[in-house]
Amino acid sequence: MNPGHEEIEVNFEELAELVERARQGQPLGEADCQRLERAVRALRYWIEQIGDQDAILSRLRALLAKPSTKALSQAEPMPEKLAILWANCNAHARRRFVQVTPNFPQECQFVLESLRDVYRYDAEAEERGLTPEERLRFHQEHSQPVMEALEAWFKVQFAEKKGEPNSGLGKAISYCLKRWDRLTLFLQQAGAPLDSNLVERALKKAILHRKNSLFYKTQNGAEVGDLFMSLIHTCELNGVNPFDYLIELQKHAEELAKHPAAWMPWNYRETLQQTGTSRPST
Repeated sequence: MNPGHEEIEVNFEELAELVERARQGQPLGEADCQRLERAVRALRYWIEQIGDQDAILSRLRALLAKPSTKALSQAEPMPEKLAILWANCNAHARRRFVQVTPNFPQECQFVLESLRDVYRYDAEAEERGLTPEERLRFHQEHSQPVMEALEAWFKVQFAEKKGEPNSGLGKAISYCLKRWDRLTLFLQQAGAPLDSNLVERALKKAILHRKNSLFYKTQNGAEVGDLFMSLIHTCELNGVNPFDYLIELQKHAEELAKHPAAWMPWNYRETLQQTGTSRPST
């Protein structure tokens, strides 16, 4: 742990209980408010990795900073109206059908192929560089018929007693039907993702680094590890090979010391082209 950095532990069940109390207008004590503030600080780092952090943070604060949570509500003025939109992960829903495919191969094939088509449309929208609004219209045109057919198929399985609700397939279908509005938020809200894979990948970085941190001998070694973890992950987020990037930093140490802002993972290639001294390895 770096000097001045607080180790934050978040009990999510306790946090959910506090949020529910705040929603119901029940007064929260100072200790409760401090726990909520710690949770917000813990989430801030991951939000910065995802992007659109201002919008996400404002929604989090709107959820937590009710009139009863005095410490939070006084920390920063809140907009009067904010909509909180909840989405569920289609990758998690898909995984439930993958797990029961050996027992229900034909039924699961239909579900998995339907979701495959939706993900293909999403990949096409990304390749075409569509704006969030254009992506929404594109999904509504192409993915919505697929999802509507899938929902109808789910309902038929139970209505016509083609599937047992307590079976593995039935539980997977029930999971989706109970969360259908949240699973299809990408058909209603511009910019809504299909799944939470991006967040989970970011979390795995921290988990991996936490395991590696068990073997640091000194605090200084741990701080160096923190630095390189940040650099490597930033490179990956910007489509840069971390090894090539670190080599270029060493080759241009003097220039880096004079103009560090020109040697970030997202712009160092342009700097190399301007200087004409070297090119990143392929």
